[in-house]
Amino acid sequence: MDWQTSFPALARENILVTGGGGFIGAALVRALLRIGAKVTVLGRHAYPELAALGASCLQADIRDAAALQKAAGGVGCVFHVAARAGIWGPRAEYMAINLQGSKNVLAACRREGVPVLVHTSTPSVVFDRKDLAGADEEQAYATQPLCAYAASKIPAEQAVLAANGASLKTAAIRPHLVWGPGDRNLIPRLAARARAGKLAVVGRGSNMVDITYIDNAVYAHLLAGQNLLTSATAAGQAFFIGQEKPVNLWQWINALLLRLRIPQVTRRVPLPLAYGVGAVLELAYTLAKSPQEPGMTRFLALQLARSHWFSHARAERLLGYRPLVDTATGVERLLAWMSGEGLVPPR
Repeated sequence: MDWQTSFPALARENILVTGGGGFIGAALVRALLRIGAKVTVLGRHAYPELAALGASCLQADIRDAAALQKAAGGVGCVFHVAARAGIWGPRAEYMAINLQGSKNVLAACRREGVPVLVHTSTPSVVFDRKDLAGADEEQAYATQPLCAYAASKIPAEQAVLAANGASLKTAAIRPHLVWGPGDRNLIPRLAARARAGKLAVVGRGSNMVDITYIDNAVYAHLLAGQNLLTSATAAGQAFFIGQEKPVNLWQWINALLLRLRIPQVTRRVPLPLAYGVGAVLELAYTLAKSPQEPGMTRFLALQLARSHWFSHARAERLLGYRPLVDTATGVERLLAWMSGEGLVPPR
């Protein structure tokens, strides 16, 4: 696609990206710079590689309301990507970063007159322990989230969407299982566990899931920002984002492991057993006040066994979203990057 001409409204704006040093955030910053926008990155660290591309970098925490307000001055669009991710850690920290941090972003937007806010959310806000097959955005929020990440992202998304109004247009993007070049978390951790023999098929192994190549996640964010700056038909809405179709989770994992020259996952664990082990480990790690993530949790057991894929019809209708990069092409690009980074063992 022609990045230079596809997002004219965004290209004219001063844009603030919170969490711009993370996987999605950094890819979004690079895309915004390519279309000609003036970009400021707010994050907890210095990002010389982004500064070298032309971004202004501010080192601050989204829990710092004063720093956020200062960063939002003169900004025409905020992409709020910053969050504490993962499925283990102190609940208070998740709430402080993901919920209060999002409220701080909203407050800064209101005080500085920022007209547009695009929030990076997650499908975990609707994952309530059961299979989700083709669910759309009318799916209710989870009432029993099993990890602090989901528990904090639910009220954060609700606050962002509730803030939509005449002076501030908001939308939330829910990309699922984002992967691709630059991923230092999802696929590398998966490969490491499989290589160590610590990965097992949980449940029947027939569950279908959505996955999202990084360029497609970024594209959805850009479409949302462009929409809110122009027609605003997406205002106040959340959007599920993914590839052209869901994949069978374990078939996709094993196909990827084959390309990485890692033994296939054949060991199977019944879901009730994995769920029970997760519950015991969560209790033990909590009592021990261990900062390490347990090898299994209840949330992880269900994510590995249940189907969770979604309708993208709303994103197609209101944003014009279609995946730019298909899954097969994305895998080839991921493997090429991993090889260059030394993450694929030599033959």
